[in-house]
This record gives sequence, structure tokens and C-alpha cells, in this order.
Amino acid sequence: MVEALESLVTQIQGLSSRDEDIAQLHKRLREAEGKGLLSHSSSSRLDSLLKQLHPSQHSLGYLYILEAFTSSSTSKDQARGRVSTVAAFIDLCVAEQIRLVPDKFISVCRRLKDEVLSLKTPIRGVGPLRTAIRKLHSSSGRITSLHSDFLMLCLLAKCYKIGYSILEENIFEADQPRDLYLYCYYGGMICIGQKCYGKAIELLSNVITAPSAAMSAISIEARKKYILVSLILNGQVCEGILNFMGFLDR
Repeated sequence: MVEALESLVTQIQGLSSRDEDIAQLHKRLREAEGKGLLSHSSSSRLDSLLKQLHPSQHSLGYLYILEAFTSSSTSKDQARGRVSTVAAFIDLCVAEQIRLVPDKFISVCRRLKDEVLSLKTPIRGVGPLRTAIRKLHSSSGRITSLHSDFLMLCLLAKCYKIGYSILEENIFEADQPRDLYLYCYYGGMICIGQKCYGKAIELLSNVITAPSAAMSAISIEARKKYILVSLILNGQVCEGILNFMGFLDR
């Protein structure tokens, strides 16, 4: 096992510098993962492997090992170290390489979110997740689960202005409907924090009128916020939306 891991690190170091070698490296990493080489390794062993690599020079291989490393439970002191490790990786990694395995990148980023929440330091995740969103897609307009995680951390950290920055981008598609609903819900909350009530109403109405809204806990909370903001902004709630809410409740 130890020899196989060291061999894998050597391959990562040797095949990461040239674009034409990345496909071969990716194949080797998938093979190693399929054999359980990383998942069956101890946290301390994986940590030592990461220390032999650099996030910017070996981004793809580093990500594979980092995902395995962050999958195990940890103490609070270890969690603080992991947050720093993941944040540094997000900042330094090469976007073209992490886009080869977007699910792994998202998984690592979401574990960062979980760690900062467990440590009750949501602000530590705000900057890294904003960077992660930019790196994951070459252009704006696509929503992933990272968007709602980022907005949630901004809410908890009261970083409304930073959260609002991604709400100004035009959105054309979402990975999953739930990603869109959470984006609109948390985005609406961010707008309330920024006192941008018109934008808040727009986002919250997207949740309320979504096709699957009838059974959605997100929709129920969005309705409450929508009514409150409508009363603040207009002194009343749009009759059409009220009728739609009544239709959903029947």
C-alpha cells in the first residue's frame, strides 16, 4: 500500500506539468481510486502525501487525494487545519484541471462549508467559496450547489454585500432545480439584508412559483419572507401571488 501510494505521488509529480500528460494522469488516478488506494489510506498517510505536492503544480492529483483526506471525521483542531488546507487549494489550484472532475471539487468545497459551520466560523468559508465558484465555471450564468452554500455562509457571516455580488450576474441554467430554489431563497435573504427589497421579491417569487413548490419547506419559508418584504416595500402583497399561494395550499 505504501509503495503504491508513493508511486502514485511520483506519477502525479511527473505528469502534471504538460497538458498532453494530464489525460494519462487522470486515467492513473481513476484506476487508483477504483482500487480503493486512497479511500483505504489513513488520514495521516494522506496528509503526508499532500505535503509532497503543490496545489498549483499538481492540482488534479492534489484534488483526488484531498477529497479522500477530507472524507474522514476529525477533531476541532484538525478541522481548523483542514479548513486552511482546503482554502489554500481553492485559491491556488489550476481551474482547467479541477474542471476535469467538478463533482470532486464541489465535494471538497462543501466539506469546507461543513467544517466552518461546525467551527462556528462561517466567514472563513466566504472567500474560498466565492473563488471556487469563479474557478468551477469559465463564465457566469450557471448555478451549482456551491452558489447556495456561498450565499448561506454570507448570511451567517452577515457579509451581505459580498453575497449580493453574485446575485448581479445573469443566470441561464442550474445543475439541479433545488440548486436554483436555494440560490433564490438565500439570495432573497441577502437582498433583504442589503435592503434591496425589489430584488428580494423577484428572487423569492421564483421559489414560490416553482413547479414543485407545493411540498417544499423552502417554499414555505420563502412565502413568509415574500409577504414580509412586500408589506415593507408596497404596503400590500400582490394579489396574483396570494392567489397562487392559495392554489398551492389546496
